[in-house]
Amino acid sequence: MRGLMQDWPLLCHRIIEHAAAVHGTQEVVTRSVEGPIHRTNYAEIRNRALKVSQCLDRDRIKLGDRVATIAWNTWRHLEAWYGIMGIGAICHTVNPRLFPEQIAWIINHAEDRVVMTDLTFIPILEKIADKLPSVERYIVFTDKAHMPQTTLKNAIAYEDWIAQADGNFKWKTFDENTAAAMCYTSGTTGDPKGVLYSHRSNVLHALMANSGDSLGANATDTMLPVVPLFHANSWGIAFSAPSMGTKLVLPGAKLDGASVYELLDTEKVTHTAGVPTVWLMLLNHIAANNLKLPHLRMVVCGGSAMPRSMIKSFLDMGVQVRHAWGMTEMSPIGTLAALKPPYSEFTGESRLDILQTQGYPPFGVQMKITDDADKELPWDGKTFGRLKVSGPAVSQAYFRVDANILDEEGYFDTGDVATIDKHGYMRITDRSKDVIKSGGEWISSIDLENLAVGHPAVAEAAVIGVYHPKWDERPLLIVQLKQGQSATREDILKFMDGKIAKWWMPDDIVFVDSIPHTATGKILKTALRDQFKTYNFPTAAA
Repeated sequence: MRGLMQDWPLLCHRIIEHAAAVHGTQEVVTRSVEGPIHRTNYAEIRNRALKVSQCLDRDRIKLGDRVATIAWNTWRHLEAWYGIMGIGAICHTVNPRLFPEQIAWIINHAEDRVVMTDLTFIPILEKIADKLPSVERYIVFTDKAHMPQTTLKNAIAYEDWIAQADGNFKWKTFDENTAAAMCYTSGTTGDPKGVLYSHRSNVLHALMANSGDSLGANATDTMLPVVPLFHANSWGIAFSAPSMGTKLVLPGAKLDGASVYELLDTEKVTHTAGVPTVWLMLLNHIAANNLKLPHLRMVVCGGSAMPRSMIKSFLDMGVQVRHAWGMTEMSPIGTLAALKPPYSEFTGESRLDILQTQGYPPFGVQMKITDDADKELPWDGKTFGRLKVSGPAVSQAYFRVDANILDEEGYFDTGDVATIDKHGYMRITDRSKDVIKSGGEWISSIDLENLAVGHPAVAEAAVIGVYHPKWDERPLLIVQLKQGQSATREDILKFMDGKIAKWWMPDDIVFVDSIPHTATGKILKTALRDQFKTYNFPTAAA
């Protein structure tokens, strides 16, 4: 017997329809690429998104066609998201921080028909445009007054383009499993891989993000997503915030500490989300200028591990910290470190111990850890294993890649090594390709990096496994010092001594001017391994 409920497909444009109807006057504030602060609201976003749909439909963009966006977090970009998805086309967010050759490869692999872009990225696109045969036209997120001369094919200013539509248009209706959006992984190994989200998965993911123990923002809150829309869906905030009627503050192209602080302060932001490098710049700006953020209540941090010292800095300001973990393949939320019983009563260092974990999954994400033989391992908080996940917003395949990426139980191998405790709290100990195997035992490079960054002179640290004739691999600590600071190898080893097992201690430390990063801000271990592939430990003995 089937239930007697309405067949109401979960489509992304229903979110902006709800926001316009129920929270229509709620503000969406942007630091525009052109410079001035721009203010609009959800009702206007919805109306202009309909014009985007109308123009795309008129341009014969149809169900399943890919439309790329290469743009910052702005109101125009948000309108484009809903306008593209509203006709059943696929919004393909392209990361502009990739190399031009990678951008060209991704656009060609996706066969994007239209590219929407900000003024910032016109020079990049002009250099590769002749290598993009599928692209029919370029729409530049600006107005006529700021539209530059460009060699891009059929280029038009966004404001001129949507001015051709009257908005008398209806969203299309289709199956909720229809593809809605696409984002390519950063491709640190091999070619980038396309993750294809459905309308259903995006809507369900928004509901997951809206729970109190996830992003936790509601209609009385103001959210500043520093994480870009092109970085794993801006962690779903482009869907979750409108669905709750949360005021949105979009930072545009300026992500430095002073600019982020200004928006947090002037717009009385209560919730914000971004990667550790952004929060480091913010905290440095606050400390240097003796500033405060009395309205900020929650900082969500993901993308890479959040240092313990950073967590403490926010807590000392009276701001909650929610360490998060996820993947492009997960839409991306996997876990968040909210404090639940029995940990909610913890204080001091014990509290920091829990906040530094990646947290536990919301409803909609299932996890397990296995050994190399795929045997499931216990949730005891000590046993390391390969972290695998499943759920309605988790990928089951990559776009145009003929390969099975799930195990026999339908779980996706994240490539992370982790422990899970009896309360469901997960702690990433390494990427499976980064874990250091010394004498048959595993050493967590992430734990060593977090510890080293706690030294007051260290700006950033990376740990890689280097060949050792006796132990197979031993940890090499690579350190970038803070500007104007100094420290010796012995200083840092002394700082680390007693805080980890003796056999985990790095065998050597190398000081560098800078540490390479991926396009999404993660430490590029492949480049470091290549740089130090001929390195020999001075104390190594066969």
